Amino acid sequence: ALKGDGSEEVTISTRNEYVALVVRHLLFDRVEEQLGALLNGFYSVLPQSLVSIFDFQELEFVLCGLQSINMEDWKEHTVYKGDYSRSKANHKVIKWFWAVVRDEFTEEQRARLLQFTTGSARVPVGGFSMLRGNDGGMRQFTIDSVDISTSIFPRAHTCFNRIDLPVYKSKADLCNYLGKAIQMELRGFGLE
Repeated sequence: ALKGDGSEEVTISTRNEYVALVVRHLLFDRVEEQLGALLNGFYSVLPQSLVSIFDFQELEFVLCGLQSINMEDWKEHTVYKGDYSRSKANHKVIKWFWAVVRDEFTEEQRARLLQFTTGSARVPVGGFSMLRGNDGGMRQFTIDSVDISTSIFPRAHTCFNRIDLPVYKSKADLCNYLGKAIQMELRGFGLE
């Protein structure tokens, strides 16, 4: 039973509580024993006091390290939408984007950009052609345009492996705002 003896009826006024209880049950309660065993084993190797100082992204970097990201594979398996769809990799903003990511970003910044856009700093074993969305389906890395009057910063849609990249007026602006977005770890969870 999710609450009490399980006989309480779900109504309009109690539906939010019901959904919260179902989510808690699915994510925690039904795997409580397994999760407890996993955490006990994990904390026996790495004490909780040492691990608790990291957020989930930093912990991923500590546990997995940085991999070398194949820029050609990344570019080859990128889809362009909006203003970028006609010219694709030949659009001036897209050329600036790839030049900044390739020439001006460190490997860590590339990983942060990947994490900002996809939710993970790791490339799948099969490369960028194997990127998946949160629904488990294949979702290529996607760059969509957004008018600069709508947003000065890039926005990420991690469920779709998509970044909304403003149509910047200069490479310097692109470098500045993209760098700030990943440095500040902005989360652009968009609604579709």
